[in-house]
Amino acid sequence: MKQKSPLLFIMLLAAALPLCAETIHVIQKGETVYSVARSYGVNPTVVLTLNGMTESDAKKIRAGQRLKIPASPASYGEYRVSKNETFYSISRRYNISVEELLDMNGFSPAYVLKEGEKIRIPLTETGDPSAETGVPVVQTAVPPRESGTPGTGPLVNSGQNAPVSEQVRVSTSLDGGVRWPVGAKELSYMTGKLQGVMITGNRHEPVRCLARGTVVSTGPYRGFGRVAIVQASGGYLYVYGGCETLSVKEGDRVEPGTELGKLGVDPKSEKPRLFFLVYRGNNPVDPAKAPRN
Repeated sequence: MKQKSPLLFIMLLAAALPLCAETIHVIQKGETVYSVARSYGVNPTVVLTLNGMTESDAKKIRAGQRLKIPASPASYGEYRVSKNETFYSISRRYNISVEELLDMNGFSPAYVLKEGEKIRIPLTETGDPSAETGVPVVQTAVPPRESGTPGTGPLVNSGQNAPVSEQVRVSTSLDGGVRWPVGAKELSYMTGKLQGVMITGNRHEPVRCLARGTVVSTGPYRGFGRVAIVQASGGYLYVYGGCETLSVKEGDRVEPGTELGKLGVDPKSEKPRLFFLVYRGNNPVDPAKAPRN
């Protein structure tokens, strides 16, 4: 299984932060839960969970039905179309379907691409869509377009895969009254792009959830092992990184004490280490003071 880059981890976290907010989408004729989720750049499983729907419910959705969508902009690349390129050739290059490419750009199947036109494409795992093609591309944070409306949205960065900053200040003592996802032997605070704590525990010990909520993302991220992100009430996001294995998947409901996975070894420090971050809205929260319920 390919590991995702630290840059993509940062982008995913940034995209997940506004999940406590939501917007309402009215289903139009021909739309599905999955096409709507893709057009907003949101995981369909998250949309199903937010609306209390099952896969069976999704198949029965009808025009006029109201669907709650997490109000987080998706991260896309801006791609400049070359001569004679088609939706089919571009979709093959980025390993997505033509339907997905049309959805994320708000185009109809009859639309003909023009040389030099800029369209949206999904980011590659390296965070740089130009890596495979050499075509100049920039990353953009783009809100969903209205159907048939071209455009690209504001530039937010150049797509360079910068390393995650891990400036650390080491805790001199542990508060025995604070409950952590693992048994804490050492605890260090991170500052920089990602703010949270690194907790040294025992390899293969259970990583336990601190607050009830919904798992909104799981997967391996280079430098962080396997990561589970849990959305809890009150607009909190709990990030559990450094797992060797995961016991949960996207869309799972979890409770305090639920095992999320097993702790792995951080290759940099060669210690069993959990990366634990908590955010509320767009702001980091001291993990020692985050709710535990």
